[in-house]
Amino acid sequence: MSGFRPFIYRIAQQAGVRGYVKNLGGAEVEIHIEGTRDQIRKFFTLFWKTKPECIIVEEVRVRKVSPAGFSEFRIEPSGREAEARSVIPPDFAVCDECLREVLNPEDVRRFRYPFNSCVYCGPRFSMMYDNPWDRENTAMRMFPLCEYCLKEYTDPNNVRRFHAQGISCKICGPRVWLCDRDGNMIEVDDPIREAAKLINEGYIVAVKGLGGFHIACLATDDDVVLRLRRRKRRPEQPFAIMVLNLEVAEQLVELDDNSRRLLTSFRRPIVLLPMKDNAPISKYVAPGLSHLGIFLPYTPLHYLLLMDVKDRYAIMTSGNVHGKPMCTKNDEALRHLRDIVDFFLLHNRDIVNRVDDSVLRFTAGEPILLRRGRGYAPYWIKVPVKTDRVIVCLGALLQNAGAIMFDNRVVLTQYIGDCNDLDTLRDLEHYIKVLARFYRVNLQEAIFVTDLHPAYETTMLGERLAEEHHGQVIRVQHHWAHIASAMADRGISPDEEVIGVAIDGVGYGLDGQVWGCEIMYATYRYMHRIGHLKYVKMLGGDLATYYPVRMVISYLMNILDRSQLRKLITEHGLVHGLRYGEDELEVILSMYDKESIYTSSIGRLLDAVSCLLKICLVRTYEGEPAIKLEAAAWRAWKRGSKPELIELRILQENGEHIVDPLPIFEYIIDKFYTKKCEFTDKIALSVLYSVGYAIGQLVKKIRKRNIKKIVVSGGAAVNEFIIMGLKESLKDADIKILLPRQVPPNDGGIALGQAVIAAALTQ
Repeated sequence: MSGFRPFIYRIAQQAGVRGYVKNLGGAEVEIHIEGTRDQIRKFFTLFWKTKPECIIVEEVRVRKVSPAGFSEFRIEPSGREAEARSVIPPDFAVCDECLREVLNPEDVRRFRYPFNSCVYCGPRFSMMYDNPWDRENTAMRMFPLCEYCLKEYTDPNNVRRFHAQGISCKICGPRVWLCDRDGNMIEVDDPIREAAKLINEGYIVAVKGLGGFHIACLATDDDVVLRLRRRKRRPEQPFAIMVLNLEVAEQLVELDDNSRRLLTSFRRPIVLLPMKDNAPISKYVAPGLSHLGIFLPYTPLHYLLLMDVKDRYAIMTSGNVHGKPMCTKNDEALRHLRDIVDFFLLHNRDIVNRVDDSVLRFTAGEPILLRRGRGYAPYWIKVPVKTDRVIVCLGALLQNAGAIMFDNRVVLTQYIGDCNDLDTLRDLEHYIKVLARFYRVNLQEAIFVTDLHPAYETTMLGERLAEEHHGQVIRVQHHWAHIASAMADRGISPDEEVIGVAIDGVGYGLDGQVWGCEIMYATYRYMHRIGHLKYVKMLGGDLATYYPVRMVISYLMNILDRSQLRKLITEHGLVHGLRYGEDELEVILSMYDKESIYTSSIGRLLDAVSCLLKICLVRTYEGEPAIKLEAAAWRAWKRGSKPELIELRILQENGEHIVDPLPIFEYIIDKFYTKKCEFTDKIALSVLYSVGYAIGQLVKKIRKRNIKKIVVSGGAAVNEFIIMGLKESLKDADIKILLPRQVPPNDGGIALGQAVIAAALTQ
């Protein structure tokens, strides 16, 4: 990892030892030291006490060797004789020292230089062509060092720039320019300052960043935000806001010590935080939500831009066409984004590997990943199972990431996206092959792991790759992969059985139905489903995920007769959630008694509740009804409301325990429609809490005495109030509730579960 060898050189000088340090074909480093016992002891003391935060040491192996008679300590050229594969460094945010140089008018070479970096900061994976991490293997090979940078690079006493592979300055480094949507360059003295001026005037600007393009505009102007929504075909999905610093962030969101640490870490993720009631932003930035995605500048370019934006913050959303991967190349951006943006702020450093911004939130006080990208990927994850073969995992379908596994390491790709789009699917294949090349693994006769769903594009890709490479295909059930992912993330041993709670949207079940709230006994070698949410019909199949009124009808057909149901749907405006209104309602009612797909999905349950409470009638982005339902619950919680427990029935059918959610709908009809005595937000809070509580009660019924851990995963596992109810239900039980920490609980973590299951099954 960049910065490690110069760090070792400095402490070797301080300790007085002799020898060398060199890369062994990646981030694995060999250090040879000779000296007295006191000198060697001092070296190791300095190593652990002064190691920078961004240098992550996975493992240290020490062995005695005979002295070779070195007269000094030196940095040797990188080799390719790696004894073990080593981690690929993710991208790091600009450090405080580099930023100070950028803001210092007396630093002639670096003042307002947007690409300033040192050994401890700057792009890594996003500009890597190959291992090892040397300048000639990065996009910086196009920019030979000037005499001043070369002097710093070769000076052992220059703490931050000695052997810093990514450094440059105004003389020798990349340059930035501004152009219009036709690619015509705009001649200005300072393109970044001019871009900020355009943003202040209400224009929308594409900004080439570190791992891809952003689209930037004012977050305070309704007309500007609505214009961006129309152009980007993004009617409701929230936009992230980049803020200049923590002081600016405090104008918009509630901060505590944990969120401050996360926002200012070298990873600089987007963090979802509670929005202040008087936050000075457009209501169209995050419509219907209680939390706002906030992040700090992670390159000097972004910081310089925000310095001159009048609000000191701006929308900074992914630079992509709806449903497509984020743009990374200048010509690609000019071609695809010209109908979305008015101007382009470009530079001439290549983005070799696309890396989206990482997104986190807090659930039950712990940071949980929602999207694993910049700052985190492709850092590997050590797992408690081992494989002698290469395992390639294709993940699920939506919000996807793939993975490769070797030894006891799983390397997930960065966030890829929704693989029902062909370009995104190609990206998945490309980055799996990139990781295979970086780690020198041979895909011939690898094991290829896919989801159980036969129609997923990723399943078909896995089958094609297996055929091309003469490999074996293993199919893993979606929710088992969710649980195994969280188990591996939390270091559960191969011999330990857990209770898995998979709460999710859609997953192909072993019985051919659509699963989504599954309670199971699980290890890496087997799963046994012992409980689930009661099956209901998905009227219209996938249409029910976009138009949750269909799920409302499916649930209410068990409570109301058709005339009552028809009256409720039409008189209370829910019919507006159907594309063809009352005509479509009649067709759906006539379909009810015919054959249909059944689902046990908690996602579809929450969609139905959200719709019945008139919070969200039509889904315009993944998870929208459930996300807005949780936002309503947050508003009630913030006002001091406490959840009312709705007692869900737990039934037993065919040897399985079933959570019957119908009391939720009876409660809503009574409180909200008949008596009109409860606010929407309070009902939302009670529903979410009660669902979690009921799952906990089911777990109590089926738990074996020797099981001490519940592992919770799936897209709904981030829901604060479901987890609150689950914990309250189990507070007197001697059992630990575990959620994933290193990977998202949503489908972005599925590939990790697929890997460890395949490894265990093929041992």
